[in-house]
Formats: sequence, C-alpha cells, structure tokens
Amino acid sequence: MRLENKVAIITGAGSGIGRMTALLFAKEGANVVVADVNEKGGMEVVSEIKKNGSDAFFAKLDVTRREQSKQMVQDALEKFGRIDILINNAGIIQDALVTKMTEEQWDNVINVNLKGAFNCIQAVVEVMIKQGNGAIINTASIVGLFGNVGQTNYAATKAGLIGMTKTLAKELGKKGIRVNAVAPGFIMTPMTSNVPEKILELMREKTPLRRLGEAEDVAYAYLFLASDEAKFVNGAVLCVDGGLII
Repeated sequence: MRLENKVAIITGAGSGIGRMTALLFAKEGANVVVADVNEKGGMEVVSEIKKNGSDAFFAKLDVTRREQSKQMVQDALEKFGRIDILINNAGIIQDALVTKMTEEQWDNVINVNLKGAFNCIQAVVEVMIKQGNGAIINTASIVGLFGNVGQTNYAATKAGLIGMTKTLAKELGKKGIRVNAVAPGFIMTPMTSNVPEKILELMREKTPLRRLGEAEDVAYAYLFLASDEAKFVNGAVLCVDGGLII
C-alpha cells in the first residue's frame, strides 16, 4: 500500500474530490482526518472508511477559522501521533463578472480558498518540521494559470495558491517538507452539478480527451504527490485537465 501507516488531513473531504481522495487514501493504508463544514457528509465518509477496515475521524472545520484548524491538528496528533500529509482541497466558487461582483463575493472566495489553505498550513507545519518530513498539496486550478471570464475572485485565489506552493517549496524543502499543487480542469463534482449542459458540451469539445474529468482523476494525482514515489517532486503544479490548456 502506497500510504501505509501515514496520517492524512484532507479538507473539504465530505463530498466530491475530497471524498474520493479520503476513500482512496484509506484504501492505500492511510489514517484519515476527514475535515469539512458538512458534518453529515463527513461522517458518512468516515463510516465508509471504517467499514472498509481503515481508521478515520471527522473534524468539523471551517477553514476560515484559525482556531478550528489548530484544534483539528491537535485532535489528529492525540489520535494518530503524527501528521504526514495535508491536502488543502476545500474551496468554493461565487462567480460574477467583475462589474457585477460584490465585495462579499470577493471576500468569501478569498477567505475560503486562499486564507483557508494558509490557516491549515500554519496549523500543521510546525508538526511536520519537528518530524523532519511531510507533504502538503494545494488544490489550484487551470483557471489560476489561464484565467476565466466571470471568475476574477476564484482565479485570484488559485493563482495565489500556485505562488504560495512555489514559495513554500523553497522555504520548507530544507526541512524535509514537500509542497506541490494540483491544477484540475473541468471536473464533474457537486460544485459543478448546476452548470448548463451546453457549457458542459463546450468543455468536452475543447478537451483533447473529449470528456470531463472525474473526482478519481484528481484523487490519484493527490495520491502520487502524497506518496514516497514523489519524494523528489517539490514545487510542482500538476495539471489534471485532459489537455484542456494545450
């Protein structure tokens, strides 16, 4: 198993990509902290992991609340004794053209997607430094690389995460901590379930593989970067987009 005896914190693990990642990591031997604001969804993931013979617990987490991130880390240490992996997967979208975007929409997306990742990293990094190793993976987006109409706030957060990833890879690499990012393309998740079919078809046509991504496509990218197979990968941005950005 590729993550045997490792401990992974996964934010936004109650649904979508986070849920799939939690289940995959547990299958690969990890003990998982299922962190989410959605208690019902998070507990369902924990139940499924335990039913399959692995260990996990649910941490109710609003990533914008620094004290909750700190408590989650403390609870993880008390239960598992260490933290090897942090997946900053939690995120939201609140789209609007820049002429229509409200200050609240801007602040909400910045606070969850960018500040939330920063909060979780700060909460966990001292533990990883003491251990002398760790893997942090940030969820960026191809939108952070190339922009997208109506997503000024979202693109800013994802570009920010890419900059954060590269900076921390330099800063923490000497401490034995690898920091990488995954940049998904158009992935079918609950977050994208309300997108009109004509838009979905347009994205399929633009993607060389002629399909949209699935949650497991991103989960397997996380798995590689979290595993020892990627022990010399640091500061990378792995695009999982079916060739959409070509």
